[in-house]
Amino acid sequence: MSKVTVAALQLAFSDDEAENIALVETHVAQAAARGAKIILPPELFEGPYFCTVEDEALFARARPVQEHPAVLAMQRVAKDQGVYIPTSFFERDGQHHYNSLAMIDDMGEIMGVYRKSHIPDGPGYEEKYYFRPGNSGFKVWSTRYGTIGVGICWDQWYPECARAMALLGAEMLFYPTAIGSEPYDTALDTSRMWRRAMQGHAVSNCMPVIAANRIGTEEMPGSQGPQTFYGHSFIADEWGDLVAEVEDWQTGCLVATIDLAAARTHRAGMGFFRDRRPELYSRLAQDV
Repeated sequence: MSKVTVAALQLAFSDDEAENIALVETHVAQAAARGAKIILPPELFEGPYFCTVEDEALFARARPVQEHPAVLAMQRVAKDQGVYIPTSFFERDGQHHYNSLAMIDDMGEIMGVYRKSHIPDGPGYEEKYYFRPGNSGFKVWSTRYGTIGVGICWDQWYPECARAMALLGAEMLFYPTAIGSEPYDTALDTSRMWRRAMQGHAVSNCMPVIAANRIGTEEMPGSQGPQTFYGHSFIADEWGDLVAEVEDWQTGCLVATIDLAAARTHRAGMGFFRDRRPELYSRLAQDV
């Protein structure tokens, strides 16, 4: 199929899990009604972004993929609407905990799970306390509408992640996100560089990028203060140009139709993959 309509959801969330999941279900249905076939909610949408504090009681929010209410709900709505939903969730696997994503197909089945590879650790984003680094490796999934790769939030800053998914056959890159203010520097606004980093992935891999961020102000008990999420979700084409975007205060879904055949032609013509020199890149895999 040459063209596919995709959507990114930008929403504010509370500490009410059932309410948050129902909110996403409603907006998935609205995006589907507008023709979207692959619909991306933000990162960890089942609750507030809890990683602003280190509290062992919050590990209770994690559940196995087969039991997680956000995953189960998205399986139902994906089947009802006939859409694919990359679903972010807090995963418990035995004694381990991950920031994970279940790729749900248009029949409501789980195609596989990706576990976030890059885990941040800093003021306001203390994820290393909760999440083990992902052991799934980068993944892509073949859908009825093209092959997609998915990174989770901090993954979006790494060109290696985008390129790895492209080399695995991805034709579109999706990034669910929870990012906003920096408690250590309230004057720092990373929203512009956040967009530019992913638009750069679109350009250098010549493929569309879809990013879904949350909005609103949240404050976990015991945190250094409120965290304000800046939205600015977007859909970029293979040139990195924004074909759909919203501001930091807007709630709802962005929808755009992208032409994968045109992107494939441009990707071949640009020669980025033809001219790669992997024999020169060994330094990239050295942790020294």
